[in-house]
Amino acid sequence: MRLYTIDTGFFKLDGGAMFGVVPKSIWQRTNPADDRNMCTWATRLLLIEDGARLILVDTGIGNKQGDKFFSHYYRHGDATLDSSLAAHGFHRDDITDVFITHLHFDHVGGAITREQGNLVPAFKNATYWSNEQHWDWALFPNHREKPSFLQENIIPIYESGQLRFIDVEDGIRFSEHITIRFAYGHTDAMMLPQIDYHGKTLLYMADLLPSAGHIPLPYVMSYDVRPLTTMEERKNYWQEAVDNDYALFLEHDPLNECCTIQLTEKGYRLKDTFALNDWL
Repeated sequence: MRLYTIDTGFFKLDGGAMFGVVPKSIWQRTNPADDRNMCTWATRLLLIEDGARLILVDTGIGNKQGDKFFSHYYRHGDATLDSSLAAHGFHRDDITDVFITHLHFDHVGGAITREQGNLVPAFKNATYWSNEQHWDWALFPNHREKPSFLQENIIPIYESGQLRFIDVEDGIRFSEHITIRFAYGHTDAMMLPQIDYHGKTLLYMADLLPSAGHIPLPYVMSYDVRPLTTMEERKNYWQEAVDNDYALFLEHDPLNECCTIQLTEKGYRLKDTFALNDWL
């Protein structure tokens, strides 16, 4: 097994929305905002070479949306999915599996591309993995999440015939080295791949932990549909990570690829940050 970080650039979201009830005077210490109160976030993916399978976890925002859409999110940075894959000697056609943690546009937008006016899978040789519970949640969204569930990211995956569903069962096996964990506070049935790497554990956090600055339990995003559930899930996952020395892969942290957590007299706090290659 081999693991690779895939950088696909940066975008911006409102800092207040990203930190919920936490005052700006506190959260700006770790995630400074610009003059529009926007903070920079990464769209960092994980590529897993697992035997004959080449598994891409999430796909970033993609590039098929129009200028009006992208103007809200201030995309920037030189890295792209294709350039990052090429840096490791891969092409998108080599991908055998696309693992979608959840169907918000910044996680699944790159799954579909536009070719000659048609929306088609960006990974033509891959199986796309979701779960039926979350899929139905996204297909018939609540008003709070509807702007994040873009149908042009979802329907073409189903129509392609490349979609498969995973059973919603915490700890279910995806491969010999990958189990799937679940979280329900940010959105319903979000999937977190947990990788067993030579006796060590890497947990891909998706939006359960957007950045190292979100580790204290109350630092819950306003985007979460069940914030109290998120807090309880985070408490349980954080303690498990402390007890078992998990490395946590951060999809949105603009600076840090991975981190560990410690329990202090003030609660759960950041222990270390490091690049994935330094952990391998």
